[in-house]
Amino acid sequence: MKFNVQFLSFYVIQVEGNEGQGAKSYKHYQTLDEEEYEHSDIKKFLDGEFSRTAKRKVEKNPNSEQAPTKIGRFLVEPGYDLDSNPNFNQLTRLRAAEDVESFHQFGDDLVRSYLDTSAVRGGALILSQAVLRTHGDDPFVFIMKCDFESKIARISDERSLISEVEMAISARNMKSIQYPYMPEEGMFDEWELKIHQSSHARYFEDFLKFVTYEQSIPEIVNDQVMEYVQSYVETKWPDEAHEERQQTERDLELWAASEKRDIQHKWEPEEVIEAASRIIDIKPEIELKFKIGDTYVKGFLADYGDKIHIASFGDRYALVIEGSSFTFDKGFSPVELLQPEPFAQLADRLLDKKWSTDEEGPSEE
Repeated sequence: MKFNVQFLSFYVIQVEGNEGQGAKSYKHYQTLDEEEYEHSDIKKFLDGEFSRTAKRKVEKNPNSEQAPTKIGRFLVEPGYDLDSNPNFNQLTRLRAAEDVESFHQFGDDLVRSYLDTSAVRGGALILSQAVLRTHGDDPFVFIMKCDFESKIARISDERSLISEVEMAISARNMKSIQYPYMPEEGMFDEWELKIHQSSHARYFEDFLKFVTYEQSIPEIVNDQVMEYVQSYVETKWPDEAHEERQQTERDLELWAASEKRDIQHKWEPEEVIEAASRIIDIKPEIELKFKIGDTYVKGFLADYGDKIHIASFGDRYALVIEGSSFTFDKGFSPVELLQPEPFAQLADRLLDKKWSTDEEGPSEE
């Protein structure tokens, strides 16, 4: 997947203070046309970055709330067209520019808007219009941001050994916007773009104020669970003033706000399976992760009630995981030599262990 750069503008952003709290300014260094770009040093620096950006994998519903790469969609009010969106208009002007002067002008407009982004840092901002060589009719806009690298030096000569490099940049952690997003080579939707921001600071999400992003899988799961919980409470206690309903809602509110949560003893297994099925319909491979005692368990939500079972005996819990075979990692373990005991025998042994513990009672010092 090769791109031909039609126009490229190179800017340097200067920010005083930390985390973008000081004065901000920019300097336009140069805007190049296709021929000038081909014979420039910047081509060597960016070689492969356009293809790498376009090929970077992205999920519409990422597995993490802090996913670095996201698909965005322009927001419009009901009844209005796409050209009512300011972010769309900014990118479309760059995409439609037909000469160096207009690309430079539209680039300046975009950079001034970008300087209003919270937590923006100094670095190089590179704006490009490029076409896919195999589909050369529809241009793409690439916005690439390289932060300044600190404590960079280069080998100098035998006497001074090294010399400090001012305003060094690297493509290693480059942030980028690609418009339009291309799900497959030659296919794109003018409503969508792709952003990549490798740090915690959401530069491009702050900059693109009129772009929305699909929920992550954890957000979808949380919303689905809470929606089901609220429906369950309203069905069981239709009267909002019911004391037990109010207490249950308070308990669930504390549960939802807790970072580490224990099992709640509120729903029967069938009710849990029904709630889980709604989430599985959205994302069949959604994971189920928890700790029982000191043991970490990782599986799939779809396996609960089928291959993963949870039971209680007294004040303790037992976890049963079904499977047709075992696979052990490298390194030997005596467990690999086990002849498993029958399940009924294991259940009896656990109950015997519980009864014997109860009979002993608390120890005295």
